[in-house]
Amino acid sequence: MNVTQQVTKTNRLHELTYWGIRASIGVIFIVYGLQKFNPIWHDYLIGFGLPPELQIPIALTETVGGIFLILGFMTRITVVFSVILLDAIFHIRWEKGFLISQGGWDYDLALLAMILFILVTGSGKISITSKVTIPKILH
Repeated sequence: MNVTQQVTKTNRLHELTYWGIRASIGVIFIVYGLQKFNPIWHDYLIGFGLPPELQIPIALTETVGGIFLILGFMTRITVVFSVILLDAIFHIRWEKGFLISQGGWDYDLALLAMILFILVTGSGKISITSKVTIPKILH
């Protein structure tokens, strides 16, 4: 195997791994987003001190955004996830401490780090945006 073939193989592995990270985060947000359509979330939002009118926008954002992450379309819009996660960390979980086993924010911090990585990296080669010509802002 020559150097060019090794580099190509490594690049494919990196792209596949990057898509795996994107898809994993996408599935997490889809599952959590779908759960937020349940009417009980109306009461949860009130308990968190948030307006209950945010239920549907949050549910749609997480569900549709998760689908976009998996497909590699408009991945930089994940900055919205960053806002949701920061709110979860500071508004809902901060006082419970770091550990998720105690209701803390370590899981949210890990998701936030991955979302910021995706935000900086963009869609990658395994994505709709790499196959279709669309405005750069939609990457």
